[in-house]
Amino acid sequence: MEPIPGFRLREAVNVTPRRPQRVWLHLLLFALTLVSTTLTWPDWAGRWLLYERVGYSALLADGLRFSLPLLLILTVHEFGHYLAARAHRIDTSLPYYIPFPFNGIGTFGAVIRIREPIPDTRALFDIGVAGPLAGFVVALIVLLYALLTLPPPTYLLDVPGHEALKAYILAHGRFPSAPLPAADPNSVTLVLGPTLLFDTLARFFPNVPPMYELYHYPTLFAAWLGLFFTALNLLPVGQLDGGHVLYALFGRKWHRRLARVFVLTLLVSATIGFALETLPPLLQEGIWWLEPAAWFGLALVLYLYLHRLFEGDHRVVAPALLGLMVLAALAPRLADWVGWLGHSGWFLWSLIILYLIRVDHPPVGYRLTLTRRQRVLGWTAIVIFVLCFSMRPLYLI
Repeated sequence: MEPIPGFRLREAVNVTPRRPQRVWLHLLLFALTLVSTTLTWPDWAGRWLLYERVGYSALLADGLRFSLPLLLILTVHEFGHYLAARAHRIDTSLPYYIPFPFNGIGTFGAVIRIREPIPDTRALFDIGVAGPLAGFVVALIVLLYALLTLPPPTYLLDVPGHEALKAYILAHGRFPSAPLPAADPNSVTLVLGPTLLFDTLARFFPNVPPMYELYHYPTLFAAWLGLFFTALNLLPVGQLDGGHVLYALFGRKWHRRLARVFVLTLLVSATIGFALETLPPLLQEGIWWLEPAAWFGLALVLYLYLHRLFEGDHRVVAPALLGLMVLAALAPRLADWVGWLGHSGWFLWSLIILYLIRVDHPPVGYRLTLTRRQRVLGWTAIVIFVLCFSMRPLYLI
């Protein structure tokens, strides 16, 4: 057992009274989130032809087929953390659910609050890994259930618009292998990113919708979101669940190194996404100053991010910035090779990581060697991250 300077092992456990749980508040937030997810998502489902024909009980049924499995995944995830913390006698709150009816799915997830320092790396590991492992198991069960109960492609006939797709389904009884041209050239379609787990399982089931139509399927979409949230929580940075696992499994030095490599990878993806997704629409405007302004803005954002990431060390910041700018300039010519990697949305996530979550993990009082069981669970969490992570989780075509 190796102490970190400046820390002292607690001489007594729970020497201060535990704060009372405001159960009413947690139940209220859960109820509000249930209402928000149930009533928000059907607008994405868009089966208004069905709702208008048979009444809004169908809308409520669609909403519950989305909200109940999604909240089940979130609840099991957070209670995994909660029960692990309580097993280590660490004071923690019940889950706080976050209703938000303006983002298309009705929630920003749920969180618990650890109310006292975590004393050692074994406790840190158990608390960090319990949530994503528990949530993943439930998300996988929901995904298998959704795949086993998929309706035929004619399910989409109740969705307004999509006329070319509906004509193809009526003619062939299946989904087209590629997106069909939209009737409105200015319309955009939301595409959910592929993952190793989803793509592998989808091969064994009939009637699996293409990724650009998947969000119309309530339970299947909830399962995809559950896996996506699991991957986000397992990002190997800061105090995210993946950061806890990485810190406890490999130590502070390797956490610093691997977290920076990962954030730099996100910036590579965001830079390619800028060149392939953001810049072309600006050039179409025909305004001469938009292109130089966009390139200047890219360079400024990348500099600020890299300066934060590498703590102002210009021996690293300068070549990294130059490399990313060259990559942005070459990306359109290399689109066939690097297009799958580009996603400008990682600029936002990099901002959150660098300025809110932070890249580095704060020190824990005592470093304890993980048990064999813990090491196995740690590598299992890493495998789950690889299976559920997508470099382009959400994008428009």
